[in-house]
Amino acid sequence: MTPADHARAAHRLDEAERTRQQIRMLSLEHPNMTMADAYAIQTAWRLLKLTRGVRLIGHKIGLTSKAMQAAVGIDTPDSGFLTEEMLFPDGGEVPTSRFIGLRIEAELAFVLKAPLTGAGLTIEDVIAATDYVSPALEILDTRIFRVDPQTKQTRTVYDTIADNAANAGLVVSARRFDPREIDLRWAGAIVAKNGEIEETGLAAGVLGHPARGIAWLAARRGEGGQRLQPGEILLAGSFIRPIEVAAGDRILADYGALGEIAVHFV
Repeated sequence: MTPADHARAAHRLDEAERTRQQIRMLSLEHPNMTMADAYAIQTAWRLLKLTRGVRLIGHKIGLTSKAMQAAVGIDTPDSGFLTEEMLFPDGGEVPTSRFIGLRIEAELAFVLKAPLTGAGLTIEDVIAATDYVSPALEILDTRIFRVDPQTKQTRTVYDTIADNAANAGLVVSARRFDPREIDLRWAGAIVAKNGEIEETGLAAGVLGHPARGIAWLAARRGEGGQRLQPGEILLAGSFIRPIEVAAGDRILADYGALGEIAVHFV
């Protein structure tokens, strides 16, 4: 794909998000599409938003569990960007009219106090640079068809990456915890929809330790000469499967000693 192809794809994704009309898989239209192309499209879309005055607030990491990686046929996580318009309050409402087909995941949010960049970072390096962690929910959407209406082919990881790693929103608890005082592997959540438990999981499902996801992201950003900045929200990756949600649904995630986080879809 050429830079012009990347720009056109970014504009199509932007239009799909605004009109709530999904587009065909980019991988079908560009059979030779690579992961580099996918990230180039995502970057072009991010820059398009920033030119409209939208503020970047952080990054997300996805495909961190072995099960999810096997499902899409890759052996590495992916990442996307977070903007201020994606942030919803704990206990607040999410207007489904803004989106297409929503799902939700439970994870931990890291907020740094020192910058991180480059390969070879350890769990200890990430924790030392972290100001605090908080329970979080990630809201997923898809601007690209999951299954092509004509060919019935399922979307590839390249489509997902281009589509900002399927991110649409996030909810972050106001409760903050020092990662030096918690074994984050054992941080977990019981997630209920409308009072019925849908999923449970432990943060160890994220690459064995959620800080490894942050280290991976720092390395990937470092390849482009960028670094993770203090104050950014970093979603470390889900430790449950995505839960389908629609208007009227209430989600309550119980993180035990870390508290609860809730959201209502309207």
